[in-house]
Amino acid sequence: MSQLKTISLSHLDNVPSSPGKFKSDKSLTYIHRLRLHSSVSKLTLWLALFLGLLVFFFFLSPPAASPPPRRSLGSWGGSRWEKRIRTSARVRSRSSFTVLVTGAAGFVGTHVSLALKRRGDGVIGLDNFNAYYDTRLKRARQEMLDQAGVFVVEGDINDKDLLNKLFDVVPFTHVMHLAAQAGVRYAMQNPASYVHSNIAGFVNLLEVCKSANPQPAIVWASSSSVYGLNSKVPFSEKDRTDQPASLYAATKKAGEEIAHTYNHIYGLSITGLRFFTVYGPWGRPDMAYFFFTEDILKGKEITIYEGPDHISVARDFTFIDDIVKGCVSALDTAKKSTGSGGKKKGSAQFRIFNLGNTSPVPVTKLVNILEKLLKVKARKKFLPLPRNGDVKFTHANISLAQRELGYKPTTDLETGLKKFVKWYISYNKGSKRSSW
Repeated sequence: MSQLKTISLSHLDNVPSSPGKFKSDKSLTYIHRLRLHSSVSKLTLWLALFLGLLVFFFFLSPPAASPPPRRSLGSWGGSRWEKRIRTSARVRSRSSFTVLVTGAAGFVGTHVSLALKRRGDGVIGLDNFNAYYDTRLKRARQEMLDQAGVFVVEGDINDKDLLNKLFDVVPFTHVMHLAAQAGVRYAMQNPASYVHSNIAGFVNLLEVCKSANPQPAIVWASSSSVYGLNSKVPFSEKDRTDQPASLYAATKKAGEEIAHTYNHIYGLSITGLRFFTVYGPWGRPDMAYFFFTEDILKGKEITIYEGPDHISVARDFTFIDDIVKGCVSALDTAKKSTGSGGKKKGSAQFRIFNLGNTSPVPVTKLVNILEKLLKVKARKKFLPLPRNGDVKFTHANISLAQRELGYKPTTDLETGLKKFVKWYISYNKGSKRSSW
């Protein structure tokens, strides 16, 4: 190739600098042709050798494994599997609900599933048991649900075949959609997981629900994160939510818009719940109250973030029992969907509620309470709040939920943390786990 370049440039040397009729040199042309023929011959030889090597290594290498068939994470299907589904979905009375709970092995999902089962509803759980945090905790929750008579199917909300099969086996009256990729900071490491679960997964679930006959009423978990950079407090459902501070918040806001679309077009009854910093027993290890407890007991330094003027970040911490009451009430007050088989027959109910505690608490106070309950002094490091999606404060206006759902939180932070610490110590002693 370098010879070809040289030929081309040397040929240009014979072109006159001023305009005029150019007369080519026949001897030079003949020499150029010989050089060109020689270069092409060498190039052809090298290409033949290269292709020969490729063919040799192709036949020498083992055949590539065929891609696995698209299937759910766990094995499903068959008569025994269907029998377990029907048994778990059995109701205590005709007025009871049959509920599909997605994210059932998650923190909120476990508590809601247990509450529904205890009161006589039929409950089927669905969870993909992803490794966002230690799956041993999720498996322990699954075991607790199994003992209570709740069967948790291992599968993904993006698996349309699985969802269709579940609806074929059980005519669900309600769907409690709690499956999601959680966490604000993790979105900077794995953004695709948020789109996959919180948007694509939600759309897939809504597609199956809108085609079901009868259509179920849907209650799903949005987030207080949708308020983003909103500075007006307390946060009201009427406030603007178009300034998300994280990708997680953006996917939850997108979910609210998607939900409205399916409600408008297909007649699905949909209620969105904006949770405010849920905490309590069986909680998530990525939450501050959880890993603060672990690190304080281990003597590790904990980081406390501050806003401008060294003002501590504050959160509207809401105890899990209060959240569960709000979720169950949302199910109880949800009206039936108006569509059938993907066709809308009338306007359907669409609601969004804040579920919070209405009492923001500085994180410094949270740490003080934990020190008191654990009887250990924390080693603290204070840093400015980084730009990783976290916001300086959250504060819920719950007047709408109080009026429409009868929602009334009753657990203050110290009482709730006392229950969490008791569970944490008992769980880790019983399981003999020294770390997560």
